[in-house]
Amino acid sequence: MPNYGYMEIKLIITGATGMVGEGVLLECLSNPQVKEVLSVSRKPYGGAKHPKLKECIVPDFFNLDSIQDQLSGYDACFYCAGISSNGLNELEYTHITYDTVMHFANKLVSLSPEMVFGHISGSHTDSSEKGRIMWARVKGKTENALMKLPFKKVYNFRPAFMKPTEGQVNVKGFYKAIASLYPLLRLLMPGRVSTLREVGQAMINSVLKGYPKSILEVSDIKVLANANGV
Repeated sequence: MPNYGYMEIKLIITGATGMVGEGVLLECLSNPQVKEVLSVSRKPYGGAKHPKLKECIVPDFFNLDSIQDQLSGYDACFYCAGISSNGLNELEYTHITYDTVMHFANKLVSLSPEMVFGHISGSHTDSSEKGRIMWARVKGKTENALMKLPFKKVYNFRPAFMKPTEGQVNVKGFYKAIASLYPLLRLLMPGRVSTLREVGQAMINSVLKGYPKSILEVSDIKVLANANGV
Protein backbone atom coordinates (compact mmCIF):
# COMPACT_ATOMS: atom_id res chain seq x y z
CA MET A 1 0.00 0.00 0.00
CA PRO A 2 1.31 3.48 -0.74
CA ASN A 3 1.81 5.75 2.24
CA TYR A 4 1.15 9.38 1.52
CA GLY A 5 2.87 10.59 4.72
CA TYR A 6 1.31 12.59 7.53
CA MET A 7 -1.59 14.66 6.32
CA GLU A 8 -4.74 16.21 7.71
CA ILE A 9 -7.96 15.61 5.83
CA LYS A 10 -11.44 17.08 5.64
CA LEU A 11 -14.30 14.66 5.11
CA ILE A 12 -17.95 14.57 4.08
CA ILE A 13 -20.07 11.81 5.59
CA THR A 14 -23.63 10.77 4.89
CA GLY A 15 -25.76 8.51 7.06
CA ALA A 16 -24.56 9.76 10.46
CA THR A 17 -28.06 9.21 11.84
CA GLY A 18 -27.77 5.49 11.10
CA MET A 19 -25.72 2.86 12.88
CA VAL A 20 -22.94 2.46 10.31
CA GLY A 21 -22.63 6.16 9.57
CA GLU A 22 -22.54 7.06 13.24
CA GLY A 23 -19.84 4.49 13.92
CA VAL A 24 -17.72 5.83 11.06
CA LEU A 25 -18.40 9.40 12.20
CA LEU A 26 -17.19 8.71 15.74
CA GLU A 27 -13.99 7.19 14.39
CA CYS A 28 -13.43 10.22 12.19
CA LEU A 29 -13.99 12.64 15.04
CA SER A 30 -11.50 10.81 17.26
CA ASN A 31 -8.78 10.60 14.61
CA PRO A 32 -6.15 13.35 14.93
CA GLN A 33 -5.54 13.41 11.18
CA VAL A 34 -9.17 14.24 10.46
CA LYS A 35 -9.40 17.99 10.65
CA GLU A 36 -13.09 18.49 9.85
CA VAL A 37 -16.20 16.42 9.15
CA LEU A 38 -19.29 17.68 7.34
CA SER A 39 -22.34 15.52 8.00
CA VAL A 40 -24.83 15.74 5.14
CA SER A 41 -28.14 14.33 6.25
CA ARG A 42 -31.88 14.76 6.14
CA LYS A 43 -31.99 15.37 9.89
CA PRO A 44 -29.56 16.44 12.64
CA TYR A 45 -27.16 13.84 13.99
CA GLY A 46 -28.53 13.97 17.54
CA GLY A 47 -25.37 12.83 19.27
CA ALA A 48 -22.85 14.82 21.26
CA LYS A 49 -21.55 18.04 19.73
CA HIS A 50 -17.93 18.11 18.58
CA PRO A 51 -15.70 20.99 17.44
CA LYS A 52 -14.71 19.10 14.26
CA LEU A 53 -18.31 18.41 13.24
CA LYS A 54 -20.36 20.58 10.91
CA GLU A 55 -23.85 19.66 9.76
CA CYS A 56 -25.65 20.32 6.50
CA ILE A 57 -29.33 19.38 6.57
CA VAL A 58 -30.65 18.40 3.14
CA PRO A 59 -34.30 17.32 2.99
CA ASP A 60 -33.92 16.12 -0.61
CA PHE A 61 -30.67 14.54 -1.84
CA PHE A 62 -31.85 15.17 -5.40
CA ASN A 63 -31.83 18.92 -4.79
CA LEU A 64 -28.23 19.83 -3.99
CA ASP A 65 -27.72 23.02 -5.99
CA SER A 66 -28.49 25.28 -3.03
CA ILE A 67 -25.81 23.66 -0.87
CA GLN A 68 -23.14 22.84 -3.43
CA ASP A 69 -20.81 25.56 -2.11
CA GLN A 70 -20.78 23.75 1.23
CA LEU A 71 -19.69 20.52 -0.47
CA SER A 72 -16.47 21.92 -1.95
CA GLY A 73 -13.02 21.80 -0.41
CA TYR A 74 -13.10 18.26 1.02
CA ASP A 75 -10.61 15.45 0.54
CA ALA A 76 -13.07 12.57 0.67
CA CYS A 77 -16.67 11.53 1.06
CA PHE A 78 -17.76 8.51 3.08
CA TYR A 79 -21.20 7.56 1.82
CA CYS A 80 -22.69 5.51 4.66
CA ALA A 81 -26.39 6.22 4.15
CA GLY A 82 -28.52 3.27 3.18
CA ILE A 83 -31.58 1.21 3.91
CA SER A 84 -32.59 -2.42 4.21
CA SER A 85 -34.34 -3.95 1.21
CA ASN A 86 -36.98 -5.48 3.51
CA GLY A 87 -40.47 -4.52 2.32
CA LEU A 88 -39.23 -2.73 -0.80
CA ASN A 89 -39.59 -3.74 -4.41
CA GLU A 90 -36.66 -3.43 -6.79
CA LEU A 91 -37.75 -0.05 -8.15
CA GLU A 92 -38.06 1.45 -4.67
CA TYR A 93 -34.78 -0.03 -3.46
CA THR A 94 -32.97 1.09 -6.62
CA HIS A 95 -34.19 4.66 -6.14
CA ILE A 96 -32.57 4.82 -2.70
CA THR A 97 -29.54 2.58 -3.18
CA TYR A 98 -28.56 3.52 -6.73
CA ASP A 99 -30.27 6.71 -7.91
CA THR A 100 -29.69 8.70 -4.71
CA VAL A 101 -26.08 7.60 -4.32
CA MET A 102 -25.22 8.32 -7.93
CA HIS A 103 -26.86 11.75 -7.91
CA PHE A 104 -24.84 12.71 -4.83
CA ALA A 105 -21.61 11.24 -6.21
CA ASN A 106 -22.05 12.95 -9.57
CA LYS A 107 -22.52 16.30 -7.85
CA LEU A 108 -19.35 15.79 -5.79
CA VAL A 109 -17.22 14.67 -8.71
CA SER A 110 -18.32 17.70 -10.69
CA LEU A 111 -17.16 19.92 -7.82
CA SER A 112 -14.05 18.06 -6.65
CA PRO A 113 -12.79 15.27 -8.92
CA GLU A 114 -9.66 15.02 -6.75
CA MET A 115 -11.75 13.54 -3.91
CA VAL A 116 -11.68 9.96 -2.68
CA PHE A 117 -15.16 8.43 -2.57
CA GLY A 118 -15.76 5.69 0.00
CA HIS A 119 -19.03 3.80 -0.27
CA ILE A 120 -20.55 1.39 2.26
CA SER A 121 -21.89 -1.54 0.28
CA GLY A 122 -22.38 -5.00 1.77
CA SER A 123 -21.01 -8.51 1.93
CA HIS A 124 -22.17 -10.75 -0.94
CA THR A 125 -22.87 -7.82 -3.24
CA ASP A 126 -23.32 -9.07 -6.82
CA SER A 127 -20.81 -7.41 -9.14
CA SER A 128 -22.34 -9.20 -12.14
CA GLU A 129 -25.69 -7.42 -11.51
CA LYS A 130 -27.40 -10.60 -12.77
CA GLY A 131 -27.92 -12.76 -9.69
CA ARG A 132 -31.23 -13.81 -8.13
CA ILE A 133 -30.88 -11.67 -4.99
CA MET A 134 -32.39 -8.25 -5.64
CA TRP A 135 -30.48 -6.15 -3.09
CA ALA A 136 -27.16 -7.71 -4.15
CA ARG A 137 -27.79 -6.88 -7.81
CA VAL A 138 -28.67 -3.28 -7.03
CA LYS A 139 -25.65 -2.79 -4.79
CA GLY A 140 -23.48 -4.32 -7.49
CA LYS A 141 -24.89 -1.89 -10.01
CA THR A 142 -24.07 0.99 -7.66
CA GLU A 143 -20.53 -0.21 -7.04
CA ASN A 144 -19.86 -0.62 -10.76
CA ALA A 145 -21.24 2.81 -11.62
CA LEU A 146 -19.27 4.55 -8.88
CA MET A 147 -16.02 3.00 -10.06
CA LYS A 148 -16.57 4.58 -13.48
CA LEU A 149 -16.69 8.11 -12.08
CA PRO A 150 -13.52 10.21 -12.40
CA PHE A 151 -12.78 10.56 -8.69
CA LYS A 152 -9.18 10.30 -7.50
CA LYS A 153 -10.18 6.89 -6.15
CA VAL A 154 -13.38 4.98 -5.35
CA TYR A 155 -13.51 2.32 -2.63
CA ASN A 156 -16.51 0.06 -2.03
CA PHE A 157 -16.51 -1.38 1.48
CA ARG A 158 -18.40 -4.66 1.99
CA PRO A 159 -18.83 -5.23 5.73
CA ALA A 160 -21.03 -7.98 7.16
CA PHE A 161 -21.88 -8.08 10.88
CA MET A 162 -20.40 -5.06 12.67
CA LYS A 163 -19.98 -4.58 16.39
CA PRO A 164 -21.17 -1.06 17.30
CA THR A 165 -18.83 1.40 18.96
CA GLU A 166 -19.38 2.17 22.63
CA GLY A 167 -21.36 5.36 23.02
CA GLN A 168 -23.35 5.07 19.80
CA VAL A 169 -26.95 6.24 20.02
CA ASN A 170 -28.17 4.90 16.66
CA VAL A 171 -27.97 1.16 17.17
CA LYS A 172 -30.71 -1.25 16.13
CA GLY A 173 -32.10 -3.66 18.70
CA PHE A 174 -30.81 -6.67 16.76
CA TYR A 175 -27.26 -5.45 17.02
CA LYS A 176 -27.65 -4.61 20.69
CA ALA A 177 -28.94 -8.10 21.36
CA ILE A 178 -26.08 -9.97 19.76
CA ALA A 179 -23.20 -7.54 20.37
CA SER A 180 -22.26 -9.60 23.44
CA LEU A 181 -21.69 -12.56 21.11
CA TYR A 182 -19.10 -10.69 19.07
CA PRO A 183 -16.00 -12.44 20.55
CA LEU A 184 -17.52 -15.83 19.72
CA LEU A 185 -18.62 -14.75 16.25
CA ARG A 186 -15.17 -13.39 15.50
CA LEU A 187 -13.66 -16.69 16.55
CA LEU A 188 -16.08 -18.84 14.54
CA MET A 189 -16.60 -16.58 11.49
CA PRO A 190 -13.64 -14.19 11.24
CA GLY A 191 -14.45 -13.40 7.63
CA ARG A 192 -17.98 -12.29 8.49
CA VAL A 193 -17.53 -9.95 11.43
CA SER A 194 -15.70 -6.74 12.24
CA THR A 195 -16.10 -3.78 14.52
CA LEU A 196 -17.46 -0.48 13.33
CA ARG A 197 -14.23 1.00 14.60
CA GLU A 198 -12.38 -1.15 12.06
CA VAL A 199 -14.73 -0.06 9.29
CA GLY A 200 -14.26 3.61 10.17
CA GLN A 201 -10.50 3.33 10.45
CA ALA A 202 -10.29 1.44 7.17
CA MET A 203 -12.22 4.22 5.44
CA ILE A 204 -9.92 6.86 6.91
CA ASN A 205 -6.83 4.87 5.92
CA SER A 206 -8.14 4.49 2.39
CA VAL A 207 -7.64 8.25 2.11
CA LEU A 208 -4.43 8.51 4.14
CA LYS A 209 -2.65 5.40 2.86
CA GLY A 210 -4.56 4.04 -0.14
CA TYR A 211 -5.34 0.39 -0.88
CA PRO A 212 -4.69 -1.76 -3.97
CA LYS A 213 -8.29 -2.98 -4.26
CA SER A 214 -11.40 -0.97 -5.07
CA ILE A 215 -13.73 -3.54 -3.50
CA LEU A 216 -12.90 -4.36 0.11
CA GLU A 217 -14.33 -7.45 1.75
CA VAL A 218 -14.24 -7.97 5.53
CA SER A 219 -10.69 -9.34 5.41
CA ASP A 220 -9.52 -6.28 3.46
CA ILE A 221 -11.27 -3.95 5.87
CA LYS A 222 -9.38 -5.50 8.76
CA VAL A 223 -6.03 -5.27 6.95
CA LEU A 224 -6.54 -1.62 6.06
CA ALA A 225 -7.85 -0.75 9.53
CA ASN A 226 -4.76 -2.23 11.09
CA ALA A 227 -2.37 -0.50 8.75
CA ASN A 228 -1.57 1.81 11.66
CA GLY A 229 -1.98 -0.67 14.48
CA VAL A 230 -5.69 -0.46 15.36
